[in-house]
Order: sequence, then C-alpha cells, then structure tokens
Amino acid sequence: MSTKADQTRRRVLDMLHGRARKVAKGESLAPPIINAAKYALPGAPDHPFPYGRFDNPGWQAIEDAIGALEDAPTVCFPSGMAAVTAGLMALAGPGARVLLPSDGYYTVRVLIEDFLRQHGIEPVLVPTRQMDTYDLSGFDLVWLETPSNPGLDVCDIKAICERAHAADAKVCVDNTTATPLLQDPLALGADMVVASDTKALAGHSDVLFGHVASKDESLIERVRQWRKLSGATPGPTEAYLAYRGLMTLELRLERMCANADALARLLQGHAAVSAVRFPGLEDDPSHAIASRQMVRPGFVLGATFGSEDAAERFIDDCPAIFHATSFGGIQTSGERRARWGDDVAPGYVRLSAGCEPTDALLDAVSQTLDTL
Repeated sequence: MSTKADQTRRRVLDMLHGRARKVAKGESLAPPIINAAKYALPGAPDHPFPYGRFDNPGWQAIEDAIGALEDAPTVCFPSGMAAVTAGLMALAGPGARVLLPSDGYYTVRVLIEDFLRQHGIEPVLVPTRQMDTYDLSGFDLVWLETPSNPGLDVCDIKAICERAHAADAKVCVDNTTATPLLQDPLALGADMVVASDTKALAGHSDVLFGHVASKDESLIERVRQWRKLSGATPGPTEAYLAYRGLMTLELRLERMCANADALARLLQGHAAVSAVRFPGLEDDPSHAIASRQMVRPGFVLGATFGSEDAAERFIDDCPAIFHATSFGGIQTSGERRARWGDDVAPGYVRLSAGCEPTDALLDAVSQTLDTL
C-alpha cells in the first residue's frame, strides 16, 4: 500500500513530465503563450478553440499540470477569488445554507454577505476548531479552510465529509495554505477544492491565479460553464507564469516547510514572543489532526508579540522579512493581520516562510528578536 508521500512523488512526476510526453519533435517543452481572442473557425463551430473566452492552449497546459497534482479535472481562473466565486456558483443554489469558517479568509465572507445573500444564500459562521463537532443538518454546502488563514487551526476533513454527505451536503475545501502537495482534500472525501495559486503554487509573487478541482464531472463542467459565461478567464501570459512557477513547487516547498519549522521553534523559545501557532509543533492544538491528514504541516506560522508596536518593529526591522500581505512567495514575508480586521491579537504576525538559506534566515530573525 502506497503512502501519502509515495502518491505525492508520483503526482509530481506526472506534473513535470505530462507535457513532455506529448510534445512532438521540435516543439517547445514550455507551453507557448498564445494571445488569441479569435481562432480560425470555418464551417460548424465544433472545435475545442472556437473563441478566446471559451479556451486557450495555455489554460489546458496549466490545468493538466495542476490536475496531475490534484489527481482530478481542474479549471483555472484569473485569481483565487475568481476560483472561489466559481466554486460557490457551482455548489450553492438560490436559498442554500452555507456553513463556512468565521476565521477563514475574510473576503469569502464579504462576497457572500454583500452579493450572494441577495439570492437567498444564508451563511452560517463557525470557527474552524468547532467544525469537527458542529451539527451539519440542514446545510447544502460546508466550506472549509484548513489550516485556516490566519489562525492556523485545522479541522478533520475526512470526518466532516462523511458527516456532511450523510446530511446531503457538499463539501468544498480552500486548500491554499497547504497546496495539493501537502494535503489532498479530494482523497479525503471533499467534493471540490479551490485555491489561490497566487500564493505558493505559482510562488514568485508576480501573477494572480487560481483553480478549482473536482472528481465530479458534472460539478467541474458547471465550473467550466461558469467561467465561459461570466468571462472570469485568465490571460495567456498569466497561465504561462503560473505554469512556470508550478514546475518548482516541490523544491520550493521543501525549503519553505523546513524554514517554517525552524522559525516556529526559534520563536517559541524567545521571550519577545508570547505565543506561536504552527501545526508542526507538538504542543500546537492543530498538531494531531494535521499529522494525520497532511504530508507536512506547511510553511505558514503565527507569532504573537506583546504589542502592536513590537509586531510592526519586528517585521520592519528584520532584513530577512518582506513586509507585505499575501503569502507563499520565495521571500519570507510577514504581516500584522489585525490591520485587516481579523479576529486576532493586535500583536499577531502571520509569517510565510520563504526559500532563504535556513541558517541565514534564523540568524536575521534571532538578532531582530533580541532588539525588541
């Protein structure tokens, strides 16, 4: 019986060589950027490329590559929120009751409150740590984000999917913070996965991108139809950039996850930090579940400083931390999340470990901590 790590290695091989197995002599290994709004279309319009809003060869290349990691049909989008919107449109009909995390990415909640409520969709907000025991009766859709952003709580995807399906509800998992290499929600029973590939999957902080994946052909066709009709289509250059970044995802994650673990242990032992959240720490509340359902605990961690000022100084003064929102890039970045209104302590900093040499990163962080 193969392990999660064995399955991941097989999928990475398929991702890296999927296009290489198809190219003919003289064709480029990297997918070409095809800037096409129109295609030649004489006769009946029964062709995969009838019009630029319907499809693009560059979309197919990145969808095949991500699909190899998801082990499922995949549809790409111009941003993570475009993917989220498509997932909601496919899964939540008029009048649907949707259970979603109160501590997940706030923009999803705003989208539902400001726009989808007008179609009778009713959101019910519950903290991620309560999802494992919350009564799922009467819900049409259960929306999970695990590990949650920014608090890094983890819920049991497999158990929730079993309970949701018993209650006739669908489950969609936002897998942005883990990527399909660190966690496989579809294998755990989820009906759909959405992700912002702007983060770790593309990884170079130079492109907005997202995707939806599902083993349910009817659902994925509904997502594809939403993209075509709504016009939520990625540009050819963006598809190329996402593909290029994806090719090094496994290598980048190896360093990022190692750096996150080392940073968490350094921060946990320093007097300037009152609390650390990282599923890889043995005493973290999320450790047990994360150890079961994740290949590795990820590259994002949280550190709580004594004050807002100390948190801001830590980010600003550390030469190895880039002060920015978002996460998953090659540079270690930090952000005091309370400035966005997240329900966290004023001194809470979300850190996204990058690809810096581990010793150099730890030295820079340690020296900065000692000045606080």
